[in-house]
Amino acid sequence: MTPADAPGQRRDAGLRADAERNRERIMQAARRLFATEGLGVSMASVAREAGVGKATLSRRFATREELINAVFTDRMDGYVAAIRTALADPDPWHGFVGFIEAGCAMQAADRGFAAVLAMRLPAAAELEARRDECLRGLVELIGRAKAAGGLRPDVTPEDVVILLMANAGVVDATGEDAPDAWRRLVGYLLRGFAAPGAPLPELPRSPDPAVLHRAMVRAGRASAAED
Repeated sequence: MTPADAPGQRRDAGLRADAERNRERIMQAARRLFATEGLGVSMASVAREAGVGKATLSRRFATREELINAVFTDRMDGYVAAIRTALADPDPWHGFVGFIEAGCAMQAADRGFAAVLAMRLPAAAELEARRDECLRGLVELIGRAKAAGGLRPDVTPEDVVILLMANAGVVDATGEDAPDAWRRLVGYLLRGFAAPGAPLPELPRSPDPAVLHRAMVRAGRASAAED
C-alpha cells in the first residue's frame, strides 16, 4: 500500500472533494438567486437553493460579503475588460460611450451585478480592487474624452456612478416586464454627457406603455410587500 492509498489520506481527500462540491453548489445557487432576485436574497434562501445546511454555508462563506465577492469577481473582471477596451479605442468619446453601454448592459443581464456596480463593499476585497482599477481607468478615459471634444468639460467620475445607480434602479423595476427600458435611460443620459456636436448612437425606442404599466404595478406591489 502506497502512502496515497492510506485510509486516512483517502478520507481527507474525500472530505476536501465534498467541501469543494458544496462550495460550487452554493456559488451556482447564489448566482441564480442574485441574478434573478437581487442581493436582498437571504443566506437561508441560498442554502435551500444549494441543497445544503446553513452550517455548511457558513463554513464556506462566513458573511454575505464573502459570498458576493466569490460570486461576482468574474463579472467584475468583465467590467475591467470593458474599461481596458475603452482606453484602447483611438476615439476617446467613442470609447466612453462604449464603456457606459457595456457596463449598463452587464447590469441589465444580472440584477445582482447591477447592485454590486452601484455600491461599495469594503469587505469584498477582490471586488473592490477591480473596482478601483476601473475607477482609475475611468478618470483617464474622461480626461481623454474631454480633450478630444466629445465629453462635456464638467462631467466627473461621480456622474458615472450616479448613472450606474440610476440604471440599477431601472433594471430592478423593469427587468421582468420591460428588460430593454434601461437602454432608453442610458441614451438620454449620454446626450447629457455629450459636448455639442459629439456623435451619438440612435436613441432607443421608448418602452411600450402597457409593458411599462405592468412594470410599475409590479414595482408598487413589491414596495407594498416590503412595508
